[in-house]
Amino acid sequence: MGTADRVRTAVRGLTPGYFALVMACGIVSLGFHLQGHVAVSMGLLVVGVVAFAVLLVLTAWRALAYRAELVADFMHPGRAFGFFTFIAGTNVLGTRLEMEGLHAVTAGLLAVGGLAWLVLGYVIPWTAVLGNDERPVIINANGTWFIWVVASQSVAVSAASIEPVFDAARDQLAVVAVVSWSVGIILYAAAGIFVSARLMVYELRPEDLNPPYWVAMGASAITVVAGARIIEMSDAPMVNATRGLVGGLSVTFWAFATWLVPVLVAAGWWRHVRRRVPLTYEATLWSIIFPLGMYAVAGIYLGRARALPFVETIGAAALWVALAAWLVTFAGMIVHLFRTVVR
Repeated sequence: MGTADRVRTAVRGLTPGYFALVMACGIVSLGFHLQGHVAVSMGLLVVGVVAFAVLLVLTAWRALAYRAELVADFMHPGRAFGFFTFIAGTNVLGTRLEMEGLHAVTAGLLAVGGLAWLVLGYVIPWTAVLGNDERPVIINANGTWFIWVVASQSVAVSAASIEPVFDAARDQLAVVAVVSWSVGIILYAAAGIFVSARLMVYELRPEDLNPPYWVAMGASAITVVAGARIIEMSDAPMVNATRGLVGGLSVTFWAFATWLVPVLVAAGWWRHVRRRVPLTYEATLWSIIFPLGMYAVAGIYLGRARALPFVETIGAAALWVALAAWLVTFAGMIVHLFRTVVR
């Protein structure tokens, strides 16, 4: 098989959740920007922008050349929710670019991500869950279902980030931020119930406990970040009506995200050490890096917004863990691509 054939094979089998790479680059870059490490932040941002452009091209190629495979992913409850990484990646990248003063670009990415959130938020639950003839659907519930929550909260974060710049649209952006944040809260509860039911009712094999389960923590963490950004927004009817609720729930979600970390680490130990599942590169590993980075940023934002220096210190320490994990995963991806596509 030649290189061109291997590339086509890779595009045909491109996982819907590969935009988690962009999410990971964007959030870790954002965290280092907050901490004043400009060079590291800019390097990660460049990788994120390039990855975003490449994945857009590959996804469009797959939609045109391998439509049947794309449709099959939309119909599968275990894979379809990965498409929400496009929304989250778009908005996280836009939020990071806003820090570079590219407000119009951020607004444009928010428009794209927000529209995709509205469309896919109705399409995917129908194609993969309600309209799926296979029963019971819940047997395929997994960590990717929490990406729907992340997508919703990413809209809130992006809207809140550009609110200070667009004075004429402040009230509208406040509505977008608070509504998408609120929807994300309800979706988190729903995803938690469905995934917990799957874990308790059906046999859990080591192979089933895959990296996207970390998104449960990442979804909680981005809820904190979105809440902290809403708290910082200027006075607007929607913000004023919910600021106290948002602040209290943000602290609660940070506590829950912190509680989840040892659980997820223990699950990884059981999977790879006790049950000896090989730890090799797969695209879903980026679903671990993003939650680590988001947990770090959540601690930094919440600590500053609510004057909690201890929380900010935890976030700053977690950021270096996220960077180390990013470097290892990125190296694994390069080696994997070389072995499977180039060579």
